[in-house]
Amino acid sequence: MKRLIFTVTNSLHYDQRMIRICTTLAAAGYPVTLVGVKHGAPLPLAAQPFAQKRLYCPFKKGFAFYAYYNIRLFFYLLVKPADILCCIDLDTMLPVFFAAKLRGKKLVYDAHEYFSQQKEVVTRPKVYRVWHWIEKTFVRRFQHGYTVSHSIAAEFKKLYAVDYQVVMNCTVLQPLAPQKTLPEKKILYQGAVNEARGLEFLIPAMRQIDANLYIYGDGNMMGLCLQLVKLHGLEQKIFFMGKVLPAELGAITADAYIGLNLVENTGLNQFYSLANKFFDYMHHAVPQVTMAFPEYERINQQFEVAVLIHDLSEQSIANAVNHLLADTEHYRQLQQNCIHARELYCWQQEAVKLLQFYHQLSQ
Repeated sequence: MKRLIFTVTNSLHYDQRMIRICTTLAAAGYPVTLVGVKHGAPLPLAAQPFAQKRLYCPFKKGFAFYAYYNIRLFFYLLVKPADILCCIDLDTMLPVFFAAKLRGKKLVYDAHEYFSQQKEVVTRPKVYRVWHWIEKTFVRRFQHGYTVSHSIAAEFKKLYAVDYQVVMNCTVLQPLAPQKTLPEKKILYQGAVNEARGLEFLIPAMRQIDANLYIYGDGNMMGLCLQLVKLHGLEQKIFFMGKVLPAELGAITADAYIGLNLVENTGLNQFYSLANKFFDYMHHAVPQVTMAFPEYERINQQFEVAVLIHDLSEQSIANAVNHLLADTEHYRQLQQNCIHARELYCWQQEAVKLLQFYHQLSQ
C-alpha cells in the first residue's frame, strides 16, 4: 500500500477531521503519518492506529511561526519515506509542494477551509496578499484534492481549473444516546473561540435568553469574550469550559438542548462553510441555530435540523434560540429530522469517497 503523509499546523489533539481521515485510511491498510506542531511541553498524544509526529517550533503564531515550521517540515518531508504527500490548507502547502517535486512524489490538497478567504485574512491586506498569492500560484498545481463543501469545490474549479472531490466533515455514526424526558435547557457552543464565529453578538444576546450558555473551546477571541461577559453582567449565565478532547465532546454535545453554529459573513470561507459542529449537533439529535448560508440551506431543505438566521444581530440570535426554547412541538420535529439526517450525513458515507480517492490515486 502507498505510504501517506498528512501535514497540519496544530498539535494533533483536537483535529477531529484528521483523526477520522487517518484512522479510516490506516484501517484500510495504508501506512499513514500525521505531522503537526509541538510547543514547549505539550500533553501526550492519545494512541491512534496511525503514526503521529510533531515537529518542535519555538514560535506560536505570526510570520516567525510559519517560516520556522515550514522549513522544519520541508526537511522532514525530504527524508521521511512516503509515496503521497497531502497538505491540509495553505499553511503547509509550500513545503509539501517542493518536497514532493524534488522527490517525484504525488501531491494532494485537502482544503479544510477556503483559507485565503478567512475573515482574519481578508481583513488584513498584507496578510491576504501573501496567502492569496500562494493559493493562486500553487492550488492549480495540486490537481488531486478534496474539500469540505460543494461551494468551495465549485469555486476552486472556476478559479483554478481543479476538479476536487467533496469529503464533508461529517461525524461518525454511533448509537444515539437515550433522550432525556426533561432535559436541562443548556445552550452549547463548541469549537474555536475565534473571529467570525459571531461570539461578540451571541454574548449580549444572552441577556434576552432564559438559559445558560456553555462554551467549549479556545482561541483568539477569548479575551474579548471574557470582557463582554463581564460588561453585560453575564458571569452566572455564560460559562467558559475550555478545550476538551474529541473523545469527551460527544457526551457534552448529547447533554445540550440547543447547539449554536454562528458564522459571520465576512469572506467566502465563512459564507461557504460547512462546520464539523453542524454535524455533531445533528448526530446527537440536538436542534441548532445556524446561518442561512448555501451549504446549511441545502441540507436544511432536505432535512430540517436547524433554525436558520440571515444575520448575526443580537435580536436574530435571541429570537431563534427563544423559539426553540418555547416551541416544544417544532423542537421535537427537528430532533426527529436529525435522527433521519444522521444516517445519510455521517462519516461512514464520506469514508467511502475518501477511500475511492486514494485507491484511484494509488494506481
